[in-house]
Amino acid sequence: MAIDAQDDVYIVDMTGRIQVFQTDGQYLRGWRTPAVDQGKPCGLSFARDGNLLVADTHYFRILTYTPQGELLESRTLGGESGTGPGQFNFVTDVVQDAQGCFYVAEYGLCDRVQKFAQDGRYLFQWGGRGRALGEFARPQSLAVDAADRIWVADACNHRIQIFAATGSEARLVGWWGEEGDAPGQLCYPYGIALDGLGHVYVSEFGNHRVQKFTEDGRSLGCWGTGGRRAGELSSPWAVALDSRRRVFILDTYNHRVQQIRL
Repeated sequence: MAIDAQDDVYIVDMTGRIQVFQTDGQYLRGWRTPAVDQGKPCGLSFARDGNLLVADTHYFRILTYTPQGELLESRTLGGESGTGPGQFNFVTDVVQDAQGCFYVAEYGLCDRVQKFAQDGRYLFQWGGRGRALGEFARPQSLAVDAADRIWVADACNHRIQIFAATGSEARLVGWWGEEGDAPGQLCYPYGIALDGLGHVYVSEFGNHRVQKFTEDGRSLGCWGTGGRRAGELSSPWAVALDSRRRVFILDTYNHRVQQIRL
């Protein structure tokens, strides 16, 4: 799920559909990704030019669409499975920094983040599968802050890692999180969103909730519990904020979106 500058909500689902809604749930338009036989896309974000970036997970590539759904084929990134520079395995998310560079997270054959120039040229990578700091176990979601630091929801390590990825390498500048269900702990953090005011919102696939944190990892509140009723969640995959900093949760296995204040 991603929300554009006009506060329209874009959602990709298990059939490969990308649907666009107003924040009140009114349907606007939709389209399908080119192929879904191998699996569905799982990550959405917006490029600085307003186009939609789609992590086409099982086709090892990043697709670019206009907000109206036109596929910009010349801007496709990747498409070849592998562990070499510029190759991908299961891509999970992509973000673009203020300089125009792209960062792509992936898991499977290797759990890493690759950085590309605005023209798609490979620059460098970091990570690797593991539990040590700087390594990943399914980096599921990315965010970029005003200082161009890259925030990684390191899902199966139940933590958040933050990197300064300038120059020719990435440097770990912060991390927090441990497995558990108490406030401040995490269980499979799949989604991450920053509000630009020093707060971090994390959707937890395993704990069926969303938590609000300070940037140094202090929990400011939790919302949600497992269930099907309004106000309950079932493995939320993503969290996003609109221009009014309202919180939207992709309540995945309940096949709905919920809006909250946290």
